[in-house]
Amino acid sequence: MNKGPVVSLGELDFAEQRHGQHFAARFAAIAAPRGAERLGARLVEVPAGKKAWPYHCHHANDELFVILAGQGTLRFGGALYPVKAGDVVVCPAGGPETAHQLQADEEYPLRYIAVSTMNEPDVMEYPDSGKIAAFAGAAPGGDKNRRRVALTVRAQSAVDYWDGED
Repeated sequence: MNKGPVVSLGELDFAEQRHGQHFAARFAAIAAPRGAERLGARLVEVPAGKKAWPYHCHHANDELFVILAGQGTLRFGGALYPVKAGDVVVCPAGGPETAHQLQADEEYPLRYIAVSTMNEPDVMEYPDSGKIAAFAGAAPGGDKNRRRVALTVRAQSAVDYWDGED
């Protein structure tokens, strides 16, 4: 069924995720259902006081967030920045210096459109937890059924390149 190129944000189908006390979000795909493969976009709603995803950076994908409603805080490269409706946040690919996370204000939910390049493979770092993740076959936010590699490890569990190659 061709959905056409026009998207009504009020008619999107949302998925929900929660983890522990700090993470919660509703999100709905915008770009993929309309055939976009190299550009990702989704509508994200974060309840007051919550974060949608852990603090992270992408080595292969740029992200952009258009704040539609509410207010909150952007954590970016170790600094904090207030965000509100009408703001646009740019998070280029890079290392921990471009790590980012949005958190809704304690009193207001945060609603934004997340846009990203859909490059794969991608490697992500999670500075708070010391994890590294690698995805191939589908970019982060992409179709998990198309992933050939989806691996998340702690950085300290790394082995030497030649380990086990006797």
